[in-house]
Amino acid sequence: MPDLVFHGKGLRHFGVELEIDNGGTDRYNAEKLLNIANADAENLYIKTDGSLDDGLELVTHPMTLEYHLNAMPWAEILHKAQSMDYLSHAAGTCGLHVHISRMAFGCTYEQQEAAIARLLYFVEKFWAELLRFSRRTQGQMNRRAARYGIRLTPSEQMNHAKNSCAGRYTAVNLTNSDTVEIRMFRITLKLTTLKATLQMVNHLVEVAVSMSDSAVQELS
Repeated sequence: MPDLVFHGKGLRHFGVELEIDNGGTDRYNAEKLLNIANADAENLYIKTDGSLDDGLELVTHPMTLEYHLNAMPWAEILHKAQSMDYLSHAAGTCGLHVHISRMAFGCTYEQQEAAIARLLYFVEKFWAELLRFSRRTQGQMNRRAARYGIRLTPSEQMNHAKNSCAGRYTAVNLTNSDTVEIRMFRITLKLTTLKATLQMVNHLVEVAVSMSDSAVQELS
C-alpha cells in the first residue's frame, strides 16, 4: 500500500474501494485507469482482490466529500471502466466500500467512540431503509456486510459490536485502527449513484457527530 495522500481541507476524509470485475486483471487496463485518475494529482491506486474473479480493486487516497464530488475525475474513470467491459452492479461479488477517517468523528478517542456508537446504532435502527439504498439483497449482506443486531442504546450497540468477534465482513467494520469502513453498498459504475452513496455516508457521519444519543434513539 502506498503512503496515503490526503486531499481536501478538514478532518472528514473518505477513502473509496471500488471493486470491478470481469474485465481482466491485467496491468494494461490498470494503467489506463491510473493515467486518468492521477493526471492532475495522486488520487488512486489499484489492488487485485481475491474475492474478484477477473477484476481490479480501485482504491482512492483519503478525500473530503467536496474533493470527491468536484476534483476527483470519477466521471472519466467510470466511463473508462465501462468501455473496457468491467461489470460492477451486475457482478454479485463486487462491493463499494467507504472508509471514514476516525478523525472525522472527533479529536479525542472518547469523542470518536461515542460518535461511532451512534453511527452503529443508526445503521441498525434504519437497516431496512439502508438495505434498499445499498441495492444489495439481504443474502448478499449476510455474506459480505452482516449486521450486528440492534441493542437498546448506542453505547450498548458499540459494546455488542466489539464483543461480537464478527471480523471485517460487517456492514460497519471496526477492525481498522484509523478508519471505520462502511461495507454495505453494492458497486456501481454510475456517477450519480456513486455520488449519492458518498453523500449518504457523509449524512451518516453528520448524524453521528452532531446528535446526542437520545436524539438518535428518538429518530423516526
